[in-house]
Amino acid sequence: MPATIRPREWQTQLTLLLRRRLDSAGSTDRDLLVFAGPGAGKTLGALLAFSSMRREGRLERLVVLCHRTSILEQWQRAFSRLGIDPCQWPECSPSGLSGHGLLLTYQAAARQLDRLQDDLGQWNPDTTLVVADEAHHLGVDPEEPEAAVWGQTFQDISSRFRLRLGLTGTPFRADNLAFCAARRVRLRQGDDVVEQIIPDLCVEPRELIAAGDVRPLEFRFQDGWVEHSREGLPDRDVSPLSAEARESWRARNLRRAIRLADSSSIGQQVLLKAQRRLSSIREHHIRAAGLVIARDINHAEQITRLLEEDGSRVDLVHSQDREAAQRLANFENGSADWLGSIDMCSEGFDAPRLRVVAYLTTVVTRSRFIQGITRAVRMTPELAKDEPIPRHPSYVYAPADPLLMGYARGWSVAEPYVIRAAEDNPSGDEGPQACWSGPSLPLEAVGDGAGTVISLKTPQLPSFLQR
Repeated sequence: MPATIRPREWQTQLTLLLRRRLDSAGSTDRDLLVFAGPGAGKTLGALLAFSSMRREGRLERLVVLCHRTSILEQWQRAFSRLGIDPCQWPECSPSGLSGHGLLLTYQAAARQLDRLQDDLGQWNPDTTLVVADEAHHLGVDPEEPEAAVWGQTFQDISSRFRLRLGLTGTPFRADNLAFCAARRVRLRQGDDVVEQIIPDLCVEPRELIAAGDVRPLEFRFQDGWVEHSREGLPDRDVSPLSAEARESWRARNLRRAIRLADSSSIGQQVLLKAQRRLSSIREHHIRAAGLVIARDINHAEQITRLLEEDGSRVDLVHSQDREAAQRLANFENGSADWLGSIDMCSEGFDAPRLRVVAYLTTVVTRSRFIQGITRAVRMTPELAKDEPIPRHPSYVYAPADPLLMGYARGWSVAEPYVIRAAEDNPSGDEGPQACWSGPSLPLEAVGDGAGTVISLKTPQLPSFLQR
């Protein structure tokens, strides 16, 4: 192990878990799932554990599968940092590999599955570790096995190997399906028997906050009344954004709230207050930047124009831009004040200078919200040197949608993921009572609702950090 790398406590625990699993003679339990919040160091942790096992002669080879080429590049850098020789398939074949690691995406594996299985067939199954990065993507649907391509691909590749390690920072799915590289446990709850996926090693964001490894998040939810009057009719139908319990009205309220109609609109107020916060942060964090998550390309372009009119420099990325991936890669070392995105800043995108997130989209699934806001929790050693623990917080600004506020309460804690039957959740949508929940924290009363900002300081409260 390089002398410059000091494993975190959980990374050492992972090595011990792998060693124990390998020492369990005749064990059929080969799956080990790690849930570690964003910024925990999952990539480095897995490679440190493999390196330790390789030095002890317990493991010889490592296969890593992930879902994006950008994440593949992060693994390559981590491999080089630890002195592990990587091979990126299919450019090179495992049969001719002189190093110890094989890197590939789930897509590449699915396209040439037969060839890959032939190549991997030459590796010793007892001394090879297969890693599923962001394992929650590998859903397994017993009713539609052909639909879960990535999950089935991983099953086919890893079926002969002794040990499989799943890594995830999002240990749940909107459709409540089981996923690969994770043990399923049957438990009795009252008169019912339920199946759960329980991580073998769980590193909650609140633990990372308490250790100073990541930043806390503070939330500012912009409340207000939403008008639904129809043109040409005298009626004026209004609904409070944060207190609307009817689902159809809640969704309609959010669609209207993110509009950028005028400076008094909820959407523009969110953006304006996010700008002010970023300006204040820059007094002590000079290169701090903000992220705006928009609804669609037209919406993102509107937001970009508003920010640029106020003198901000904006990088806009979306899936139809051929240079989007390069723009993302350049943002961390660039000079833009804001990064505008629709659905590209989630797992695998690291930019520690992000300190403010403006969430202005109608996508309200728990996983998308948490993936978006946690882009702003990462630290660097340079920043950590000058900050106390807990670190200076980052901030999330959003309309006061009841679902988003519910997710904010529990973003930093984890609970077992309950596998629900298909008929229990036919739409596949996440509701406010989905399987991820947290401590109940009081919300400020709506009152008259006009322009109120509801503030949540979830994991920064000292009592919340006490074990």
